[in-house]
Amino acid sequence: MWSDMFHLSLPVAEKILRPVFVYLFLVIGVRLAGKRELAQLNPFDLVVLLTLSNTVQNAIIGDDNSVTGGLIGAGALWTLNYVVVRFLYSHERLDQLVEGQATVLIENGRLREDRLRKELLTVSELEMAAHKQGLESLDEVDRAVLEPGGTLSFTAKRPTADTTRHAELLARLDELTRRVAALQAS
Repeated sequence: MWSDMFHLSLPVAEKILRPVFVYLFLVIGVRLAGKRELAQLNPFDLVVLLTLSNTVQNAIIGDDNSVTGGLIGAGALWTLNYVVVRFLYSHERLDQLVEGQATVLIENGRLREDRLRKELLTVSELEMAAHKQGLESLDEVDRAVLEPGGTLSFTAKRPTADTTRHAELLARLDELTRRVAALQAS
């Protein structure tokens, strides 16, 4: 039992190279698929990402199901990711090429439908993301940006109800603090 658990049925070099090739393929695939895949805006995007991980599993492990093989493969992935992230951090232009650039979807309150089409986003998906950030409708949005990592960020035309309420509470707390300080001083 113990020998089966830790015995490698593949050469160590192959156990290291398999995850490297799959990693590079997935990085290129995600870049070509666009920021939408990273945003996971609908159940189909999530299903694709989940089944993709299961699909490439065999390409990573091969015929080896040993613990040692799994640890070598995981270590290779972590090491490769560490090296790639550090390398891209110090090479900004290459980082932009790999990660892409932000896409402005709403600018000055105007919906940029050409950019929605380019990113394969629907207006309803954009509205759903705006609702998650506390905006009632896209009419309240001054600017919406799809970031390279798939995050949608919104800037409201006017402060949202939550922002206004927060500011009012802070003002009340400041007033109470001043009153307490005045009472302590007297």
